Amino acid sequence: MGTTNLYSLPKLTFDTRELAPFISEEQLRLHHEKHHAAYVTGANGVLERIEKARREKADIDMKSTLKELSFHLGGHVLHTLFWGNLAPKGKTSDRPTGLLATAMEKEFGSFDQFKKEFTQAAVSAEGSGWAALSHCALTNRPIIMQIEKHNVNTYPGNRILLVLDVWEHAYYLDYKNLRAKFVEAFWNIVNWEEAGRRFEDALK
Repeated sequence: MGTTNLYSLPKLTFDTRELAPFISEEQLRLHHEKHHAAYVTGANGVLERIEKARREKADIDMKSTLKELSFHLGGHVLHTLFWGNLAPKGKTSDRPTGLLATAMEKEFGSFDQFKKEFTQAAVSAEGSGWAALSHCALTNRPIIMQIEKHNVNTYPGNRILLVLDVWEHAYYLDYKNLRAKFVEAFWNIVNWEEAGRRFEDALK
């Protein structure tokens, strides 16, 4: 009974200064080392409480416990995906290529239309949330998600290809309350190669 496998904060694949001026080093460090780390700590804390209750054969409130785990684990998973789909400007293509480009052209009509819809999803997310491009295995279509918090309005089973954090902690130091400016800046540092790899993996 029990497990020693806990979640850990992933290392960034780029230097913290390399996303400037679109995301400053100070903003990036705060986001990664404080906010993301807090979700890792939170998820591990819930798992440890569950295991403690099992060892002691004690009852816990499963409804509230699993809701808390969903929140922290969702935050950890989405942030991990977010870091992976960022790259310094000039170190990746400025738009999707290959199979992903073909699928997006078929679904949205053009890259510009996708970008418009994704931007609207990001800018209009109520409160704290995310915009995501996902792949639906049931229909084999790329579909945009607007996720509230970390765990509300997600489409079960859809693989996330591209995700953008629009919680204020993601941009406030650099953009204050101008979320739309942050979303506009995001398009300069998207790692389309990683999004393409995720799409190809989803097709397997």
